[in-house]
Amino acid sequence: MAIKVEHEIHKRRFGRNLGVGLALAMLIAVVFGLTVVKVTNGDFEAMRQEIEQ
Repeated sequence: MAIKVEHEIHKRRFGRNLGVGLALAMLIAVVFGLTVVKVTNGDFEAMRQEIEQ
């Protein structure tokens, strides 16, 4: 069996999928980073103290 040559549409689709995947990964990283900053800032601790009072 001969190795098939990849069609041009598959190459374009892979490039598009790679771009969408990277954009999604960057969005997740930003949300995670903001969450870490908010938690380490102590904002949740201040909110917890207000609720307990």
